[in-house]
Amino acid sequence: MSWQKLRAQQTVDADLLALALARKARAGTPGATEGRTVAAADGWRVRDVVCTAGPGDRRYEERQPAASISLVLSGTFVYRSARGSSLMSPGALILGNAGQTYECSHEHGEGDRCLSFQFDPELLERLAHDAGVSRSRFDRDRLPPLRGLALLTARAGTALARGDAFEEIALELAGAVLAAANDGRRGAPAPATQHHERVARVLRELESRPGEPHTLAGLARSAGLSRYHFLRTFRGITGITPHQWLLRARLRNAAERLVTTADPVTDVALDVGFQDLSNFVRSFRAEFGISPRRYRANA
Repeated sequence: MSWQKLRAQQTVDADLLALALARKARAGTPGATEGRTVAAADGWRVRDVVCTAGPGDRRYEERQPAASISLVLSGTFVYRSARGSSLMSPGALILGNAGQTYECSHEHGEGDRCLSFQFDPELLERLAHDAGVSRSRFDRDRLPPLRGLALLTARAGTALARGDAFEEIALELAGAVLAAANDGRRGAPAPATQHHERVARVLRELESRPGEPHTLAGLARSAGLSRYHFLRTFRGITGITPHQWLLRARLRNAAERLVTTADPVTDVALDVGFQDLSNFVRSFRAEFGISPRRYRANA
């Protein structure tokens, strides 16, 4: 496939949520969830799920059909289970056990898109054993964007844009997430929910303009909180600081650009929000364990 066709396909994929929301607005219909299977084999499958629900749509309790690890690609929403409520945003991973009931709501924004990796119990047990984890059930609902998982989640997003094979990514992601989710920090209380709306407002601002400069003071003003209170609240709800969230969002965008375009590395760095190439290269290597040029060459 040529670079031009690849970029065109990437644009179509990136706009799936926007197109779905536009269709909903034209038809005046309630929000809905649509999914398509993009890859499947023995014991696992990957689904691209687009939800167009918004603040005015009714919530529905759903049940996980299989153990799942869902990467949030876009949108901000609240995920509720028996463990409590979590505010989800791009880069986060939703962890679900087979048969677990949950509810998603969009009182703080409209629409989301997730890439859901689903596993049969027998396969997940084998993967947990191979990863040195004593159990194949998740004891939490969410993992924030973690540096240790950055390379795998970036590969997953790029594979969706390029139509690459998913099997290696699915199996590696399951093993890594099982290890990260069962690392001894079990049973942590869910963060307070009274500031979900404030943090969701900031997350939508960051997601819509990740390449622009953002200050802690400006983000705190958007949330209507003091800088100190905002920093503690944001980290308590998302699992990472605003700077880490923004940095990882920019690096994910850069990783996808490196694979799906032929743009020079310097242009990619500047476009995603870095002020100089050396800082970009250093941050990229720290996040993915490899230089931008080698990342592109390997892909």
